[in-house]
Amino acid sequence: MSRQCEVCGKKPQFGHNVSHANNITNRRWNPNLQSVRALVNGVPRRIRVCTSCLQAGKVVKNV
Repeated sequence: MSRQCEVCGKKPQFGHNVSHANNITNRRWNPNLQSVRALVNGVPRRIRVCTSCLQAGKVVKNV
């Protein structure tokens, strides 16, 4: 399962941890994905959506 929002396509961002001694190690920032029952083409389906899409109202939840 990929860590990608099924609405906006947001993926992990990559960068570095930088210590006080300027030691550099790789790290990644994962999007905050939530599993949600939503209507997709009028059919209820479980999708993984980032919280920014949920807050923006881009997802129609199944009640």
